[in-house]
Amino acid sequence: MAKKQPTPAQKEYQNLEDSYEKKRPVLRNCMCAFFIGGFICLFGQCIQVFFYTYFDFTEKTAGNPTVAVLILLSTIATALGFYDRLAQIAGAGTAVPVTGFANSIASAAIEHRTEGYVLGVGGNMFKLAGSVIVFGVVSAFFVALIKAVLIELGVV
Repeated sequence: MAKKQPTPAQKEYQNLEDSYEKKRPVLRNCMCAFFIGGFICLFGQCIQVFFYTYFDFTEKTAGNPTVAVLILLSTIATALGFYDRLAQIAGAGTAVPVTGFANSIASAAIEHRTEGYVLGVGGNMFKLAGSVIVFGVVSAFFVALIKAVLIELGVV
């Protein structure tokens, strides 16, 4: 079946629409996402160095409290409205680190708190996060299965 060609009126409307469309600064947006996301990761690295320098953690064991602190700080920033303003500037730069996941959970919980704790907060905050949790659990299972097979074969 042949694709229908646009009429001259449709072409004229498309040209008019294109002239009013706001041009997106793609390079600027990418740079903001890169630097702000990198700064969040750098801040997380500083927290991790703080934990194994001043407390009784190794470089490996300092990861868990570092993630907990980042989640706590991003949840507080979400509650204060700061994280959303930062996300408007940085875009994906704030969504990629673990702080973006904490932001999505906290903002859904804050938005639906008037509907009650079970159906409002509990039900709505896991609509977005549920797929991430399921994917994480399933992929962790397959990675563990592959590692167990490699250990059994003596490769690892």
